[in-house]
Amino acid sequence: MSVKFAFWAIAALVLFAAEAMAPGAFMLWFGFAAVAMAVAVLLAPGLGWLAQAVLFSVLAVISVAVYRRWFRGKGRQSDKPLLNRRAEQLVGTVATLDQPIEGGRGRVRIDDAFWTVEGADLPLGTRVRVIAVNGMTLKVQEA
Repeated sequence: MSVKFAFWAIAALVLFAAEAMAPGAFMLWFGFAAVAMAVAVLLAPGLGWLAQAVLFSVLAVISVAVYRRWFRGKGRQSDKPLLNRRAEQLVGTVATLDQPIEGGRGRVRIDDAFWTVEGADLPLGTRVRVIAVNGMTLKVQEA
């Protein structure tokens, strides 16, 4: 086993370990480039260090480009995209005003929570429909 092969094999292991310590799927692709370099020095043992550095740089850029093009964001699609966005789940809900809307602001109770609402001034007890969300404030209109 040559020193060059050992260098690239160890570099690949270090890069894979760095990915395990700080996951983000970035060092992993540099690790793949280092593995490719280990194979390259086995196939072309006369490759100089400068050529290896240039080839590694090219392989690293290519591997990161492959990651960004085909793997980034894959598998992150949720069948429940509003799962942790409770306010947005309420769009379309009809509720009764717990406090009248005066000056554009009021309050409703939905399930076990009170929500600040914004909309046209309406009296206490009016049924309103949630039409949009702005942060934790519900935009409503008379139902």
